[in-house]
This record gives sequence, C-alpha cells and structure tokens, in this order.
Amino acid sequence: MSATMAEKKHAAYICSGCELGARLDVATLVKTATKEGKMQLVREHAFLCSAEGVAMIQNDIDNEGVTHAAICACSRRAKTEAFNFSTTAISRGNLREGVIWVRPDTEEARETTQEMAEDYVRMACAEVKAMTVPSGNPNVGGSKTLLVVGGGVSGMTSALEAAKAGYKVVLVEKTGALGGWAAQNYKRVPTREPFKDPEDTGVADMVSRIAADANITVYLNATVTKTAGAPGRFKADITVESGSTVTEDVGAIIQASGFTLYDANKLPHLGYGASPDVVDQAGLEALAKAANGGAIKRPSDGKEVKSVVFVQCAGQRDASGEHLEYCSGYCCNVSVKQAMYFKDANPDVDTVVLYTDLRLPGNGEDFYRSAQNKGVIFSKGVVSTVAASGNGLTVNFKDLILNEDTQAQADLVVLATGSVPTSGPDLDALNAAVVASESKDADIKAEADLQVEKLRAKSVLNLSYRQGPDIPHFKHGFNDSHFICFPYETRRTAIYAAGPVRRPMDMVQAREDATGAAMKAIQAVENAGLGKAAHPRAGDLSFPTARLEGCTQCKRCTVECPFGAIDEDEKRFPLFNESRCRRCGTCMGACPVRVISFENYSVNTVGAQVKAINVPDEFENKPRILILACENDAYPALDMAGMNRHDYSAFVRVIPVRCLGSVNTIWITDALNSGFDGIMLMGCKHGEQYQCHFVKGSELGRYRLSKVGDTLKGMGLEPERVFDTEVAITDIVTLPQRINDYAAQLEAMGPSPMKGF
Repeated sequence: MSATMAEKKHAAYICSGCELGARLDVATLVKTATKEGKMQLVREHAFLCSAEGVAMIQNDIDNEGVTHAAICACSRRAKTEAFNFSTTAISRGNLREGVIWVRPDTEEARETTQEMAEDYVRMACAEVKAMTVPSGNPNVGGSKTLLVVGGGVSGMTSALEAAKAGYKVVLVEKTGALGGWAAQNYKRVPTREPFKDPEDTGVADMVSRIAADANITVYLNATVTKTAGAPGRFKADITVESGSTVTEDVGAIIQASGFTLYDANKLPHLGYGASPDVVDQAGLEALAKAANGGAIKRPSDGKEVKSVVFVQCAGQRDASGEHLEYCSGYCCNVSVKQAMYFKDANPDVDTVVLYTDLRLPGNGEDFYRSAQNKGVIFSKGVVSTVAASGNGLTVNFKDLILNEDTQAQADLVVLATGSVPTSGPDLDALNAAVVASESKDADIKAEADLQVEKLRAKSVLNLSYRQGPDIPHFKHGFNDSHFICFPYETRRTAIYAAGPVRRPMDMVQAREDATGAAMKAIQAVENAGLGKAAHPRAGDLSFPTARLEGCTQCKRCTVECPFGAIDEDEKRFPLFNESRCRRCGTCMGACPVRVISFENYSVNTVGAQVKAINVPDEFENKPRILILACENDAYPALDMAGMNRHDYSAFVRVIPVRCLGSVNTIWITDALNSGFDGIMLMGCKHGEQYQCHFVKGSELGRYRLSKVGDTLKGMGLEPERVFDTEVAITDIVTLPQRINDYAAQLEAMGPSPMKGF
C-alpha cells in the first residue's frame, strides 16, 4: 500500500433522526457501511446535525485521523453549514428526502424502502472513496478592483455601490461626460409616492458623488481596447481619445454599456425624416430641456406646440420581424411623463397618447391617473401613417375601441421607438466573417475582411478569448444571462452585465440591476482571491485537471467549454484557466478518453456509485432505474417532492450530477452492462428560454446523448431504456409522476436482457 493510501481513513456516519430510525433498520445500514462499504469507522447517531453529532465527526477527524466521511442522513442540499468539514472529503447519502420521504409508510413498502436506503449507503461510501479533498486553485488573483464599462445610470450605480462597500472601481465612459441617456432627459419618471409628477433625473447628484469618492477612478472619452487574464487578475487596456493607453489591474468587470435608440429613420411611414415635427422620445427631451418648463416649440418654425400625439410601440413589438420584436419596457412611462411636460406648461395643449397596451411598471396606475387628471387623453389605437397636412401633421390610425379608421391632427408627433442594446458584435456573425476572410477567392476575402473590421469596431470589452472579443448574445443582441436563474451572469466568468444591455428595463430597474451586478462582481473577486469558483458553485475549491498522457488532442473540451476556460498549449493539449472555470464538468462529459476530472467529481466518483448499487436478477421482479439528475434543478425538485411527501418508485437510484453536460457516456454504458433496466437523464431546459445554470451545458449534454442510440442498438437494447427529460425546479408534483410512468413503461417492456451478464 502506498503512503498516500495508508494516510486515508474512511468513516461512515448513519443518522437515525428525522424518522430515519423509525422507518429504517439502522443497524443493518451500519453493517452495510462496514461490510460492503468497507469503511474503517462507522458510527450511528440520533441527530448527526446537532452540535453533539457534528462534534463527534469533528473529533474523529481531529483524533481518529478520518480523512473521508460518508454522511448518511439528509440531502446534500440540507445542513451544508453543519457538515462543512474543510479538510475532509465528504459525500452524502440521501436517506431522508431521497428514501423515507418519497416512500409510503406501510408494511408492504418497508422492504423496498430499506433496500433503497442500503443502496444509498453503499453509494455514499463508494463515492467518498473515489474523492480527494480539493486543494484549491493555485492561480489565485489578488485584484479586488472592479472595472465598470459604461457611465450611464447603470454604470454609475454599480460604481457607487461597489465603492460604498469599500472596493475600488475603475469607471470607463466613451463620451466626455457621465450620465448616459438619463443626462439628456429634462426630467425623469417619478420613483416614489405619490407618483404624481416628473422629477429631477438625479444624474448631477450621482456625478458629484462619483467625483468626491476616492475609491472611484473615472476615464472619460475612453474605451477598453484590450481585456486579458482571468477573475482576480484581469488586465484592461484603457485608451483615451488622445490615443494614450493605461493598463489597469482589475478583478471583475461589469458591462453597463447601455443602449441606443432604435433608428427612427426606419419608420418613414410614421413621418420621421419627412417632417422635422416628427421626433423620437430623445428628440422631445431635447425640446423640453430647451423650453426648461416653458412652452415647448416645434422644430419646423419655432412656434408653440398646441397639439401633440404620442405614438407608442413605434417599431417595437413587431410580429413581422422587420423591426424590434420586443417591448423596451420604459417607453409608456416616458410618454406619460412627456405628455405632462406639455400639460404642466399649458393645460390647454391638446395631448393624446395612442397605445395598444399601456405598460407602466413600478408605479401602478398612479402616474397614469395623474396624467389623466391633468387632461392627457389616452386612446387605444394602431397608427398606420403620419403625413404632413397643411401647417401640421395628420395621424391616421385605427381606433381599437370603436373599431374604425380615424385620424388626429397635431403640431408635433412623438414616436416611442424603443432601445437596442450596445452589447458589442454578434459573435456568430463575427466568427462566420473570420472564416470567410480565409477564403482564396479575393472578392469574398475582401468583403469578409471589411465585415470583420466593422464588427470588431463594435467591441465593448475587446476580450483576448479564443471564443471571441465580447460576451455572447441572445437573438435580439442582449447580453446572454438568464433573468430568473442567474441575472447579471454571462458566459465569461467574473464579467457581469447590468442595465438595459442585459434586458429591456427602465431607470429604476436599471439601478436595481446595477446594484445586483456589483454584488456579484464583489463575490467573484473575493472567491477568486481564495481560489474558489464563482456562481453557481460559489465557493467550490475543485478545478479540472487532465491526464495529458492519455489525451488525444481532439479539442472537444476546448470547443464545448461554455465559459472560455480552456485554451490550448503549444503542443495543442488543453490548458485550463481555473479562475475562469465554473466547475460544471462539461469538459469531463465531452472527453471521449475520460482523462479530465475534478478532485471531488470525476468519472470515477459517479462510476463507483453506479457499481455500488445492488441490481437484482431478472427473477426478483425488482427493476433498477438509474437517475442522473442535474444538481441545480432536477435534484432540488426531487428533494422538494420528498418534502411534500410525493411518492415515487422504490426502484430508482438517484445520482446528482453537476450538469447534464458533465454526463460521460461511460456511466450509461456501465449501468446498462450492469443490468439496469432503464436510465433517466434529468437536465434543465435548453434553447432560447434555457434554464441551465451553465448556459450551454444541458444543450451540449443532450446533443452528445442523442447519439447513445447507436450504443443501445449495439447492445441489443430498446432505445426507451435511456430516457431524457427536461426538469424545472418547480416540477415538484409532475416529476414523481414522470418517474412512475417511466417505471411502468419499463415494467411493461420486461427486464433488461443484460441482467446476469
């Protein structure tokens, strides 16, 4: 035995609390851990999570030399603080949520419930033996300065909130002044009760606070021309208008580059460009600032506006695909505010807002009612054309209440055109252009070179990543982050998106968003300094390594990593950037020769659990179904099903995986060869409305697993033996039913022909 093996001591701890002692034969579980789990030390305790139980485990670690502990009690998602022993490898056997809470408390069910529990004890023992205590990322980053790109309301808020928390901030703004679009407003939508009148923008106050804060360094007329490195150790080249460049060391980045207004020149049917008296909302703000509370003058002749029509959803919510398909989120409130500009200056101004749906987030109907009380007319209608007519404009529209075509006369028309995120180039388009630029056809190459140059000029961050210079986008150009599961997160670790570059939003939402992004960036720099992972496995000390002597240089890991954490060295072997890694294990699932692993999660840790499960022969009429469940959605849903006492089949054995993308097909092959009757793969929803915490993990995993049919065919097995299902964390009721339905389907099919081999 090697010295390393001799130093290991494996222990198992069996809890009898939370009804476990009443529902299970705990003495038999102790014997299972001792004889079949081959644990050197096995203890039972009435409440392992109690101070006394935790002290017992700690005492064994300190005085008995325990290095690996299998804690067989509740779910690994429960009592994480109590069972946090940093120097010890820990596995969890889920006897509570995963066994007794999903089985009926009847005499008939007792035998199969006990068998479930014994399997989970074996699995926990097998898993911990294959684990190593994570040593932590050696390539830690020490910078705790945040880089904020964009000096609008979102960027200024992130900077102020981070500085308030004691962190240094570098704030980069491409124009000559802070404030963004908000600084161009005359007033803003009210943010507090009684939501009655427009209020000061607050920009001047924010700018003065930034100027007075020693923690914030501001670069104006500046852009980020290169960003290299990793969390905790980014180097950002900031180039100012004069051409000089300074390099800042930063730990995390917030992209708050905001938006531009949708080009109203694309709306000639609404009169924009044909008449100077048709303006967009920014144009109206300029007129209001010039008036400074007085009568607003129309651009064409400088005369006071006596009638104004606001056209909502101008080029927005367009089902044809010609214009913006989405609602920009703030335009209705802005039109109500701007209508008040006219009424507050002169109550006799004829002011009409034409809308299809009036959306006023944040202030209920109070602001809308206030506008009505001031005499603003709201009419439900769809505008077809705006045309010059005599000394004014004619707005032709369909009145949706009366269901008839009609028109309105106006001195001024204001178009609510919406916003387009300033998020950098579309990486797919850029990659396609780069490929085309390598063409041998001179004309194709020349055109592609121009396209590459044009797209790169749009870059916001200029990242030195093999995956491209900016953050990947959704189809409408917003930075890729999930508004429910992980707002602010992007596919580049420690780089966060905030404000309307992330999704359509108003100013209040942008400030909330920017505060959240600042908090996530702070968490990222703190974790990076400790060698720990960022969201969603925040605090994880493990990181991937590769046994290079077995590597075939297939590049699957480098291509499939969703986060740009793997490059290639000079010999074309994978080179891991541990600080960028999210610990999803997608690289491990991608590796065909299984040379990639984590200390506490590997092909062996899961494979050992599969092999530890007792598979009855075909005559016992007790099928075995293996469930590989995503730890972020499916496994919590299973836990909550247990908490709600929703029964499911006693023949399933659940192994949580970090992501469906981490599933290596060898686990499926081994399980089928061992005689498992079926395998359920539970991953997050993927596609445009994805819920995968690792963005592309479930999609990549499903793509790989879609090819498992060839393996089944070669083994002489039905394709239904492997079943993939999308699971949301809310599927608490439906998931147990899916399990039971699949168990019934397998029972009808009969036992696997691989049993007994």
